[in-house]
Amino acid sequence: MNILIIGSGGREHAIAWKVAQSKKADKIYCAPGNAGISEVAECVPITAMEFDKLADFAESHDIGLTIVGMDDPLVGGVVDVFEKRGLRVFGPRKNAAIIEGSKAFSKELMKKYDIPTAAFETFTDADKAIEYLKGAKYPIVLKADGLALGKGVLIVQNFDEAKDGIKELMIDKKFGAAGNEIVIEEFLTGREVSVLCFCDGTNIKPMASAQDHKRAKDGDQGLNTGGMGNFSPSPFYTDEIASFCMENVYKKTMAAMKQEGRDFVGVLFVGLILTPEGPKVLEYNCRFGDPETQVVLPRMENDIVEVFEACIDGKLDQVDLKFKREACVCVVLASDGYPVKYEKGFEITGLENFKGKEGYYCFHAGTKFSEDGKVLTNGGRVLGISALGETLREARENAYKAVEWVNFDNKYMRHDIANAVINY
Repeated sequence: MNILIIGSGGREHAIAWKVAQSKKADKIYCAPGNAGISEVAECVPITAMEFDKLADFAESHDIGLTIVGMDDPLVGGVVDVFEKRGLRVFGPRKNAAIIEGSKAFSKELMKKYDIPTAAFETFTDADKAIEYLKGAKYPIVLKADGLALGKGVLIVQNFDEAKDGIKELMIDKKFGAAGNEIVIEEFLTGREVSVLCFCDGTNIKPMASAQDHKRAKDGDQGLNTGGMGNFSPSPFYTDEIASFCMENVYKKTMAAMKQEGRDFVGVLFVGLILTPEGPKVLEYNCRFGDPETQVVLPRMENDIVEVFEACIDGKLDQVDLKFKREACVCVVLASDGYPVKYEKGFEITGLENFKGKEGYYCFHAGTKFSEDGKVLTNGGRVLGISALGETLREARENAYKAVEWVNFDNKYMRHDIANAVINY
C-alpha cells in the first residue's frame, strides 16, 4: 500500500526507515520530511498543520495508511479530519490527544482514576499561583499546561525563582498560549524512564523501555531541550516495575480514557519516575517520543505497519511485540547554542560513512538540501546517531565512535549519554 508519514524530525525519519522494511509498504511519502527522510520516502511540501491539504494528498495518491508523528497535528485534530473523509490513519483523535495537549487534564485524570503521580495544583491566575508558592516546599515544578516543544517545565529552587518562572510562563508568555494555565506539582526524586505503548482503544502493549537526557549540557546541566540523547533498555525498569506499571498505570490509563469517552488509539508515551515510594507518572505524550523512537525502533523485530493496522482495527491483543536483546544508544548532534540561539545552513559531511554499516543509524532531525544538492543543517537538533551493541556499554561506544563519522560547523553534543548505566 502507499503510506504517508506526517512530520519532519528524527522521530519521523526513524518511523520512515522502519516502515520501509515492511512487506506491506509500497510507495512511502513524508510531509514535509527532511533531507535524510528523502532516502526512504518522497518528501512533499505540505506542512504538518495543513490538514485539508494533507487529506487531499492522501486521497489523490491512494494512501492506504497515514502515520502522524508529531504532537501539534494530533492535538489539533488531524486524525478527525482524515477519519471524516474515510481515510485510514494511525494516531489518537483530538479528544484523546488532549492527554498531552493539556497537562491539567492529564493530572486530573490521574487523580480521578488513582493513577500514581505527583501531588499538584492548577492555576489560571498568576497572582493566585504566586500566593500559593509562598507556602510551598522547594524545589517545586512549574509546567505550562499546553504544548511547549518539551521545554515548558521549570524546576525552581526557591520562591524568587518560582515567581520569575510564573512571570516567564503566564505573564511574558514565553510558550504562548501553553502558559495560560499552569500546573504546580511536587518535585519527585528518582530515575526517569520512558515507555512507549501501542494502543488500540482497549488494549495496550508497551514497547522496550528507554531513558532520555533532557538537559543541554553534560552532567544534566543547562536548559531543558527536546532531548540530547537516549538509550534502551533502561536497566532500572525491572520486570517487577514493568508488571506494577502494567496494572497500575498502563491498563488504568486506557480504561480511564475509555470511561471518559476518549478511546486512545495510537502511541501513548508514558514518562515515569521511579521514586522510593514506587513508580509514578511524570507526563503523558500522545505520540512516539523523540529521540526515544531512535533507540526503540532499531530494536523492534515486528513489521511496524502490521502493528499500526492492528491498533486501528482493535486487534492489538493478537500482536506479540518482540525486541532484540541488543541495547541501543542515540547521541544527538545539535547546533551549538541550542535550545536558545543557533545558526543554520552549514554543510554536513561524512553522511556516506553510514552506508552498509549494520547496527549504525544516522537519523536526520533538522536537515535540508541546498540548491546544489548538499545536505545542510536546518534546526537545533540536526542528527541522531544511534548504534546497537551487545551491552549498553558497547552500544554507547559504538554511538560515540559513529558521531565522528559526520561533521558540520557548530556541531555540538553531550559526551555523557548513557554514562550512568554502562556498568549494568
